[in-house]
Amino acid sequence: MLPEANRIKRTPQSVSHLTLALQCGGSDGYSGITANPALGVAADLLVKKGGSSILSETPEIYGAEHLLINRANSQETADKLMERLKWWKNYTSINNSTMDNNPAPGNKRGGLTTILEKSLGAVAKGGKSILEDVLEYAEPLKNKGFNFMDSPGYDPVSVTGQVASGANVICFTTGRGSCFGCKPVPSLKLSTNTAMYKKMEEDMDVNCGTIAEGKEDIDKVGNRIFELVVNTASGNKSKSEINGYGDEEFNPWQVGVVM
Repeated sequence: MLPEANRIKRTPQSVSHLTLALQCGGSDGYSGITANPALGVAADLLVKKGGSSILSETPEIYGAEHLLINRANSQETADKLMERLKWWKNYTSINNSTMDNNPAPGNKRGGLTTILEKSLGAVAKGGKSILEDVLEYAEPLKNKGFNFMDSPGYDPVSVTGQVASGANVICFTTGRGSCFGCKPVPSLKLSTNTAMYKKMEEDMDVNCGTIAEGKEDIDKVGNRIFELVVNTASGNKSKSEINGYGDEEFNPWQVGVVM
């Protein structure tokens, strides 16, 4: 395949060919008020220009699913989302867990007290666009615009599914400093707070902490994220690519308990 791949040349293309994977990991108390809503603005800008975005991590929308259902393009789409949540409730119960369990220890240390807090912040990554479809894990994207893909909350598994569905750029918000690369798709890390960004500037692509500091508003940072997404798709390297991260992140949904 390499000779064929090496013959491919870059040409000017519409941003409508971009599909953005919306992802968060190592969240903190700032995630829902800085990086996640700013990413939502960027996702909406892409959708308005004919592109697509994919939100996932079904256990991490629990308690905030009404915010997506109210934006569904049809009752059928809303029912598909509810069916996935019903499946997860059964999946967790037969494995001696519950959907309303507390967030991970790192999330707690970051300031999140309940899964509902995390869910409200996580849904903000999807912006305000109409929900066009609900996909099974790794199901190819069929409808342009904002989509939801069923997946566990475990980041590598979730992102692997999004890439299989057609995502060609990843935006990964983090407050605790997740260094998530993903070959062959560039992964842009969005820091939720300035303190962490300054400590990990070699790994973080955007500092959204300026929102909490009052230096920028959500729309301005969202526009910066959108421009970075376009520039990255045009060939500019993400911090993950510069550092050579991403070889180990291919992680399909395994048989067994994966939350």
